[in-house]
Amino acid sequence: MNDASAQVAAAIAGELRLMDPEVRASRELAAELLDPEFVEVGASGRRYGYEQLIAELPDKAGASADGPRYEPSGMTGVVLAPGLVLVTFEARLGDRRSRHSSLWRRRDERSGWRMYYHHATVVPPGVE
Repeated sequence: MNDASAQVAAAIAGELRLMDPEVRASRELAAELLDPEFVEVGASGRRYGYEQLIAELPDKAGASADGPRYEPSGMTGVVLAPGLVLVTFEARLGDRRSRHSSLWRRRDERSGWRMYYHHATVVPPGVE
């Protein structure tokens, strides 16, 4: 696996971990995957910072082992610069379908890959 492929694989692995109910339910596990400068624009249009998302994530959909789970599809990634990967995909959570894009960055070996920015958009029924 070349360096670009390894970077994309690491970012996608992090993205998938953040969809795991066990990780979503744990502030400590989620904090390991989010950059301290993290920003999200959620599907609702609401903006979240690092502290706010860490605090609220365990109460959000997809954080319960017996509730609905994120079902991603079409996940791809591209290296934008060394240590910066853009990941895009669609996901279903129950009846809701959404499109996502995330920037993952790796500042150094110690911090590893962390989500720096995330954006989600709900796809209305009937839209391809």
